[in-house]
Amino acid sequence: MIFWQEIYFGNSVKDWTIALSLILIVFFALKIVQKIAVAKLATLARKTENQIDDLLADTLAKTKIITLLAVAVYAGLNFLALKPGIVAFVQKIFIFVLILQVGFWAGAGINFWLGRAVKKRMSEDTSSATTISFLVFVARVILWSIVLLLILDNLGVNITSLVAGLGIGGIAIALAMQNILSDLFASLSIVLDKPFVIGDFIVVDQMMGTIEHVGLKTTRLRSLSGEQLIFSNNDLLKSRIRNYKRMTQRRIVFGFGVIYQTPVEKITLVKKIVKDIIDILPQARLDRVHFKEYGDFSLNFEVVYFVNSPDFNAYMDVQETINLELFRRFKQEGIEFAYPTQTLFVRPEK
Repeated sequence: MIFWQEIYFGNSVKDWTIALSLILIVFFALKIVQKIAVAKLATLARKTENQIDDLLADTLAKTKIITLLAVAVYAGLNFLALKPGIVAFVQKIFIFVLILQVGFWAGAGINFWLGRAVKKRMSEDTSSATTISFLVFVARVILWSIVLLLILDNLGVNITSLVAGLGIGGIAIALAMQNILSDLFASLSIVLDKPFVIGDFIVVDQMMGTIEHVGLKTTRLRSLSGEQLIFSNNDLLKSRIRNYKRMTQRRIVFGFGVIYQTPVEKITLVKKIVKDIIDILPQARLDRVHFKEYGDFSLNFEVVYFVNSPDFNAYMDVQETINLELFRRFKQEGIEFAYPTQTLFVRPEK
C-alpha cells in the first residue's frame, strides 16, 4: 500500500493509475462510439435519398485518432492536481488538436458537397468539373488559412498585424491579377449560371461556333469553317450571345414578287397557294402570308412561318421544298415571278 501512496509530480501513484485508466477507457469508448455511429449513419444513408446522413457519416469518419486521444488525455489529466503552467500547456495542446479536427471536419464537408456538385455537373457539362475543382482548391486554402490563424492565436501570437498584412497583400495581388481574376469569376458565372454548355451552338457578334471547352480563363469554340475560336471568359460574358442550341423552333420570314401584269384573281390565288404548300409540310406551321407592297418592279409578298425544329438543315429542307413547290404551282397557274426590269416610254417628236 505504501507504493500507491508514493508521490510523483505532485500526485500519488494511485492517482496516476486512475488517470491512465480513465484515459484508456475514454479513448476506447469514443472509438467504439465513432465506429457504431459511422456504421449506423452509413446504413441509414443507403436507405434514404437525404444527403444530410451521408454528410454526417462522411464527416464523422474523418475524426482522427489523435483527436480522440487528446479528449481522453484531457479528461484523465483533469483528475490530477497539476501545476498551472502544465495545465495551461495541456489546454493549448487540446485546443490546438480540436482546431485541427474542426478543420478536417470542415474539409470533409467541402469535399462532400463539391464532390457531389462535380458528379452532377459532369453528367450535364464536363467542362464545369475544372472550375469546380478549382473551387475546391480555393475553399481549402481559405479554410486552412483560417485554421492557421486560429492556431497562432491559441499559441499567443498577435494575429492582428498578420491579418492586416494579409489584407494589404491580398489587395495588391488582386490589383496585379485583375484580368486573370475577372476571367476566373466569369468562369464561375458560366458554370453556375450556365448561359451555355459544351455542345451549344452560339453566335458572338459576327463569330459563331460550337462550344468545345470552358476553362478558367478562356472558352473555346469550333467554327463552321473548322478553325478554333478562343474568347476570354470576361469578354465573352460582356458580349451579346445568341444560343441556338436552346431554340425550340425557328421563325422564318421570306418574300418574293410577281410581275405587275398579274391579274387580281391570280394575286388572291398566290396567298392560297402558299398556304396550301406550307400546310402539308409536317415540320412547318404557317403564321401569315400577305401582299405586302408595291415594289419598283414587282408586287411583293411576305410569308412568315415556323419550323418545329432548331436544326438549320431541317429549316433549309423545308425552305427548299417551299421554293420548288412555288415554282411548280406558279408555272401551272401562269403566274410569273418578277425580276428587275425597266419600261422605257418613248414619245415621238411631232
